[in-house]
Amino acid sequence: MPVVTLDSLDLAALLCSRVCHDVISPVGAIVNGLEVLEDENDASMRDFALDLIRKSSRQASARLQFARLAFGAAGSAGASIDLGDAEQVARGMFQDEKVKLSWTGPRALLPKNKVKLLLNLIVIATNAVPRGGTIDVTVTGADETAEFVLISKGAHARVPPHVEELLAGSPDSGTVDAHGIQAYYAGLVARAAAMAVSFSLDGDAVKIVAVPSGAPAEQG
Repeated sequence: MPVVTLDSLDLAALLCSRVCHDVISPVGAIVNGLEVLEDENDASMRDFALDLIRKSSRQASARLQFARLAFGAAGSAGASIDLGDAEQVARGMFQDEKVKLSWTGPRALLPKNKVKLLLNLIVIATNAVPRGGTIDVTVTGADETAEFVLISKGAHARVPPHVEELLAGSPDSGTVDAHGIQAYYAGLVARAAAMAVSFSLDGDAVKIVAVPSGAPAEQG
């Protein structure tokens, strides 16, 4: 399949659509909670509305912080990102969610594109367990030798449809829409970071491995 190259304006528009999609639900819940507070005098309903606003505010903030690192500039060209910050935003993203995240890795600085790739792979790992489950993230090495292994476990685990083609920049449809833009963008970041990504499925576990380009990918 030929590689699809998006115009910079189309890429920006599709990524903006993706971020808006992620935050519109908690923001809408905040608006609903505020409307209840305005219209209700019942104490129990007001308590419910306040709980909804608190939870949704945390969720919206967590998703925006995650998007800032995963999709945003996160500093100037050549900047590094603290893996501890990446872990923090990743854990915040899945707070109160049906996916439980575990993280093993050093507290170290890595080139920003490698960290952005890791966060985008976590999103893909989440899509591998649509009914929920666990995601184990392991980071080894440092700087240019860093490698990532993500294992998603859960009922009906599967390699997300079309993700490998989108990562390669060659979707079967020949186009990229808002639904596929995150995986396509992850592929752009992987190539910028000189990382190769592979997938494997073993029963109820999907393994995603990212290694420096030219290095043998872990099997199994």
